[in-house]
Amino acid sequence: MAKENSGWLDKADSPEKLKSIPQEQLPLLANELRQYILKTVACNGGHLASNLGVVELTVALHYAFDLKKDKIIWDVSHQSYAHKILTGRKEFFSSLRKFDGCCGFQSPLESEYDPCFAGHAGAAISTCLGISAANIANNRDGLAIAVVGDGSLNCGLSLEGLNNAASCGKKLVIILNDNRMSISGNVGAMASYLHRVITARHYSGVKNRIKKFIDKLPGHRTMLRYIRKIEGLTKFALLPGAVFEELGIRYLGPVDGHDIPALLRTFEHIRTSDERPVIIHVKTKKGYGYTPAQNDPESFHGVSSFDLDSGSLKPASHNNFSYAFGYSALELVEKSNDVVAISAAMISPTGLANLKRSFPDRVFDVGIAEGHAVTFAGGLATAGMRPIVAIYATFIQRALDNVFHDVCLGDLPVIFCLDRAGLVEDGPTHNGIYDLSFFRSMPNLIIIQPASENELRQMLFFAYNQRHPVVIRYPRGGSGMAFDQSEETPIVLGKAEIVSQNNSDIAIWASGAELWRALEINRILQEKFQLSAEIVNARFIKPLDHALMLKHAAEKQFIFTIEDHSIVGGLGSAAAEVLAEANGKLHSFGWPDHFIPHGKPDILRRQFGLTADAIAEKIAAIVRQ
Repeated sequence: MAKENSGWLDKADSPEKLKSIPQEQLPLLANELRQYILKTVACNGGHLASNLGVVELTVALHYAFDLKKDKIIWDVSHQSYAHKILTGRKEFFSSLRKFDGCCGFQSPLESEYDPCFAGHAGAAISTCLGISAANIANNRDGLAIAVVGDGSLNCGLSLEGLNNAASCGKKLVIILNDNRMSISGNVGAMASYLHRVITARHYSGVKNRIKKFIDKLPGHRTMLRYIRKIEGLTKFALLPGAVFEELGIRYLGPVDGHDIPALLRTFEHIRTSDERPVIIHVKTKKGYGYTPAQNDPESFHGVSSFDLDSGSLKPASHNNFSYAFGYSALELVEKSNDVVAISAAMISPTGLANLKRSFPDRVFDVGIAEGHAVTFAGGLATAGMRPIVAIYATFIQRALDNVFHDVCLGDLPVIFCLDRAGLVEDGPTHNGIYDLSFFRSMPNLIIIQPASENELRQMLFFAYNQRHPVVIRYPRGGSGMAFDQSEETPIVLGKAEIVSQNNSDIAIWASGAELWRALEINRILQEKFQLSAEIVNARFIKPLDHALMLKHAAEKQFIFTIEDHSIVGGLGSAAAEVLAEANGKLHSFGWPDHFIPHGKPDILRRQFGLTADAIAEKIAAIVRQ
């Protein structure tokens, strides 16, 4: 990678100014842009490999299209860093993922060049179809451009969008960002040659002129029918895009996604093509231009700060919930022949990599298809298997009807292990703080939260012994407790654990890893305010320990709940329902009822008054008023 500063990046602080740069200088701009992303992510952390892979593609898109009227939506949008920098956010980008700083995903709160929020896979095509239909209805010239990765294309929502594209997507452009070898491996030189023929400016004109000539010949209808059959068979035999053509979407490609001149020629061509939705197959390499990321794109997908010169990443910690889940799932599979695990394109992030290596036939990666993952699990359970579905809490929201209809309705013993259940750095599209309000309304569903990695292990074995669906929620990172696999924690259905018992007038109920914050709050209350509280590890959100809650309502003057969840629908709401008839004095602490921005959770806790010190101050004020 070239390291000299070309100076073009400072001159490309808007799409309009970018167009003033000579085309032959654009590769230099791309190199400078890539270095700027590398330096920022090395310092702040973020998504690296995917962004390095689309630098040239981003430059070409911004150069070829008019972003005042043409709208670009990046599917998932964790790969939109170059887009942000080229749309007037270069200086702002240095605050990437920091509170009040640059969001790691597209956000219309930041820029007019971000048409909508984007953070979950599969939504770009459908959103762009809506924009395209609106442009047609209002006689606007603008195009809607969806940049979709090959992994997102198998998402059910993407396929639904493709199915609908021909009917309302005349102003739709889909960029298929293919950064894997599976498609291009069986394309080869012949397909590249056919691509050059198909994308030539005169191709459509020549085709139409030949058709008009044949129309004048005797038996022309029969000739045309045979020609079309031959053309169709040739497409299916030699072109990877035949399926798109059959859906009424014009296919162009493959194009080298790191060749800016080739990209610009292709983008220029589509402006003069016929009015059909078009898909452009672009080949890129994740981590392109930075050897460590290019050699190991999975490890460099999402990173914390790292050493830029050596490319060394921080070693993975085994003291976290994801590791404990993966270890425990492997242990359960070794003991039980009916256990299988399912992930939606997140084998490693959810901790299932070791299980996949040890028992490849017992782990199913269904791709980015959360709804299918859940219904597939329901089918497995119907046939006598015990499936574990490992998905992030924010992504399970995409499969709520599947959980309701295909699992809970039949009371099927599916185990849902929801990682990242709680606040994370990435902002509202990824915060796992809304799912409880959905799940608590579903009959037959048991919901539990471990306070430690050891408790997670025991809860997984507890869930296996139930004949009902079970949700186990746990946050990113760890509890701070060592993972001791020999520890046996008795888990009894619907029973909470009293961790610190006393005869005070205060009870603090905490869910999951918030137990440790509750203990810290109790320490502050004792040292600073000469108050003390009985601390309860709720364990069960559903069924909540009604007996203990009502006992506290009768014996205590104050009951407080603490949770890493929205104040709506979680532990506090469950406690309020129990205490409504007992006239208990309940006060709940949780994230407020609006979207929480991106930023480090400890900073956001200070901002929203949810640190141990802030909560202790509020409790003391309530008790002493």
